[in-house]
Amino acid sequence: MNTRQIVLALVALDFLAMTVYVVANHGYVGMFADLLSTWPGILTAFDLTIALVMIAGWMLVDARKHGLTVAPYLVATLAFGSLGPLAYLLRRESALKTH
Repeated sequence: MNTRQIVLALVALDFLAMTVYVVANHGYVGMFADLLSTWPGILTAFDLTIALVMIAGWMLVDARKHGLTVAPYLVATLAFGSLGPLAYLLRRESALKTH
């Protein structure tokens, strides 16, 4: 495992831990209700959505280029946000390392 993979794994695990904590305390629907209850929260949700759509587009192109399956990471992106792209980047690093 190289330095990039270690950093990606640490970020992913920290984000996963925070996600579990928030969902446990607010519920999956509750966290969105809280987020969308204020204009700054709505702006943040729109910004995150735009960013994740752009990242999903890049993942599709990159996965085709490298012969990787991207569908599970797109589903994870829809369900858990940045966790999907982080997992894809970990998989990509692993795949590129073997070539």
